[in-house]
Order: sequence, then structure tokens, then C-alpha cells
Amino acid sequence: MKRLLIIAHAPSPNTKRLRDAVAEGAKAAEAEALEIVVKAPLDAGPEDVLSADAVILGTTENLGYMSGALKDFFDRTYYQVIEKKQGLAYGLYIRAGLDGTGTRRAVESIVGGLGWKAIQNPVLCKGDWDETFPDQCRELGMLAAAGLDAGIF
Repeated sequence: MKRLLIIAHAPSPNTKRLRDAVAEGAKAAEAEALEIVVKAPLDAGPEDVLSADAVILGTTENLGYMSGALKDFFDRTYYQVIEKKQGLAYGLYIRAGLDGTGTRRAVESIVGGLGWKAIQNPVLCKGDWDETFPDQCRELGMLAAAGLDAGIF
């Protein structure tokens, strides 16, 4: 059984919709041997990453940076997983009120240091709320689950 770990900071109803859309997309892929685990960054730790075959990260843009909760997750897990999870497939979505550039750069810097590999370009949900944002996140979840199921990552 493969495990898709979704670590998402979801402090508002809309960001919860994005997190839930990722999980719905992963379930919709109908992967036969896939466990989907959804956790808030403050509830996730190194053991979660060590048992994952792929990770989807979700964050808000906070002052041009990732959420403090996601940064805390990286602070607590980085050195415990760096040697053991090189090449881990990951996806990223960002809910950005501005442009998300600083947030993307910060997350990509950390996952680059970990040696993780992006499954696609980040999903950037920027500006005013758009009802297509959950669809974009759903597609990310579906892609990750289908890729794991097919052995692509």
C-alpha cells in the first residue's frame, strides 16, 4: 500500500475547501492500493513523511512567505528526513492574496534542500477567490494519486 500525505494549512473556509479538494481528487483517481492521509502542519511530523510515498503541501501566503505552521513543520522534520527521503515526490498549492512568488520560492528552497522532486508546477490560487481554485487543487490530488498508483513516482 502506498501513502499520499497531504499537509495543508487551512485556517479559513476557503482554504479548507482547497485542502478537501486535493483529498477528493486523490480519492477520485480510484487508486487501488493507496492510503490518503490529511494532516495540518502542526499535527504532522517526521514519522508521517518517512511513511509517505508522496506529499502534497498546501499553504497560505502570509506576508509574502509560507504559513508559519508549514514553516514549523519543516523546522521539526527537515533534519530527520533529509537523508531518508531524497527524491520524494511532492506537489504544492498556494492560496495567495498577492502573487505567491515569495511563498513559492521559500517552499521550493526547502524542498530543494531535501532533494524532493516536484510532480508538476505549483498550483497558484492567487488574487480574489475564484471558484476554479478547488478544481485546480482537485486535479493536483488526482495527478498525485494516479502517478503513485501507476508507479510513476
